[in-house]
Amino acid sequence: MPLRTTTSPSTVGKPVLQLPRIVFGTSALGNLYQAIDDTAKREIVSQWFENVPDVVAADSAGKYGAGLALESMAKALSDLAINPDRILISNKLGWRRVPMRTPEPTFEPGAWVDLKHDAVQDISYDGILRCYHQGCELLAPYRPQMVSVHDPDEYLAGAVDDADREKRWDDVVGAYQALTELRERGEVSAIGVGSKDWKTSMRLTNECKLDWVMLATSLTIYTHPPELLAFVRSLYERGIPVINSAVFHAGFLTGGAFFDYRKVTGESAEDQELIHWRTRFYEVCDRYSVRPAEACVAFGMSPPGVVATALNSSRPGRIAENVHLCRATQCNEFWLAMKDAKLIDRSYPYLGTV
Repeated sequence: MPLRTTTSPSTVGKPVLQLPRIVFGTSALGNLYQAIDDTAKREIVSQWFENVPDVVAADSAGKYGAGLALESMAKALSDLAINPDRILISNKLGWRRVPMRTPEPTFEPGAWVDLKHDAVQDISYDGILRCYHQGCELLAPYRPQMVSVHDPDEYLAGAVDDADREKRWDDVVGAYQALTELRERGEVSAIGVGSKDWKTSMRLTNECKLDWVMLATSLTIYTHPPELLAFVRSLYERGIPVINSAVFHAGFLTGGAFFDYRKVTGESAEDQELIHWRTRFYEVCDRYSVRPAEACVAFGMSPPGVVATALNSSRPGRIAENVHLCRATQCNEFWLAMKDAKLIDRSYPYLGTV
């Protein structure tokens, strides 16, 4: 299945990578926050294909359950006898499975449940190849067609001083050199970047030839700074598609207690502002009979070049709903009301126009 096409000045704005509107996240298959048995995992994967008639896209990572998500996805796909041509797998690289030598995993304590392995970060030219080959082993007989470095921003943020940060940047660039060589040899079809800090992604797209960019918690109905919109516009003009993710800010915008993975207690001024924003958001949604989740996804996909949203679910019954979220639209009056309530920037150019 070809993923990349040639581009020319006459095809500005046309993505070189064709993706469905929804990309299924797989962290739940790695036992994020709860253990899920193989039967439920197989049903989750089965629902992907029940609800998407063509090629299904799935986003995974060696970090998810120390490779358990990759392993579980491969088992489910094999049990369901899914033709490899029907599944497009993105594997975010940078964490590698290692033996468990402590009672609990040492990476992201408390996040992953019932694991039999630990994971270590391994970002460099050689390290990313180790992660890639291990990922292929865990996915066998399936293979990733899209690869990237997993959260390079967090790796850079771990630097202890300027010299260490520069060394870590060299590690990231070396990792992308390795991925570029994999693409040139035809072992993968596309390379990209996924990062919570969009400025790291911008720097990488300026230094490396990337095929896609995944944003996380940065382009949402709650936060959409003009400089980020300008970056997304530049990607569109260069034919680099964007996958948006974490558009609910870890579920807070749809009623959850956590905002970007920290609990909102209401005790601080920042928390009170978040709660007040969400209350007013719900009021506008109620007035126009719009579900908050639909508004979040639609806003996140409104800039030109944002071609897909990554959504994750640990419940098979939610898959159809997630697919619907990526197709739902809202009336222009709703978005005008959001601007009138100062919930989105009045100058936002893609929704609520007159």
